[in-house]
Amino acid sequence: MKRKEYSGQDIAVTFDLGRCIHSRNCYLQLPDVFDPSNRPWVQPDKATAADVMAVVRNCPSGALAFRRGDGTEEAPPRINRLAILENGPLVLAGDVCVEDGDAQTRVALCRCGRSKNKPYCDHSHVEAEFSTTGEPSPKTPPDGDGQGGAVRVDRVADGPLKIDGNVEICTGTGKRIATVGKAFMCRCGASKNKPFCDGSHKGIDFKDAPS
Repeated sequence: MKRKEYSGQDIAVTFDLGRCIHSRNCYLQLPDVFDPSNRPWVQPDKATAADVMAVVRNCPSGALAFRRGDGTEEAPPRINRLAILENGPLVLAGDVCVEDGDAQTRVALCRCGRSKNKPYCDHSHVEAEFSTTGEPSPKTPPDGDGQGGAVRVDRVADGPLKIDGNVEICTGTGKRIATVGKAFMCRCGASKNKPFCDGSHKGIDFKDAPS
C-alpha cells in the first residue's frame, strides 16, 4: 500500500494504513496532531517538529514515518531490538530490510499466522483471539557477538521468519532473552518454544510462501 503524506511547514508525516496495528500511541501522546476524528487526521503543524518526531518514533509498526523539511529522515537505533508483544506481534526496531523491500527502522511482524499482509502484522491476532505471553522463558540459541548493523527479515516458505543480523530479543517489558546473529522466529502461532520456531508449523500444515 502506498503511503499517504501529510505535509506541515517543518515536517511531513507519512502513513501506511496496511501496517497499522492500532496501538494508538500517536493519539494518546499527541492528540492535537493525530486525531482520527479530524480530517485530515494528521495535522503536523499543531505541534513542534521535535514533538511530532518523538511520537512517530514510538509507532511500533512503522506505519508512521517522518521527513524533515531539509529531507532528514529517521535514523535507525544503534542496537537492533526485537520485542515480543503480549498476545500480539514481534516488533523489530533497527536497520531493517524485509525481504527485498527498502530499509526501514520499525516493523511489526505477524506471529499468529493469521495476517493477510504477511510477514507484517495487520491486527488479525485480535479477531483470532491469539493468546500467548509476552514474557516467555524459551530455550534460546547461543548469544551472538554484536547488537548493531543491518538486519534482514525473510519468510521461510511455509515456515518461520528468518532474522539474519545482530538482534537483541526482549520480552514485552524489556527483559533480554537473547542476543543473536541469526534466529528463526515462529510465525504460525503453534510453537511450544515461542518466540522461536520449533518445527510446529509442519504439524499444523501452515502454508505461506513469499510471492
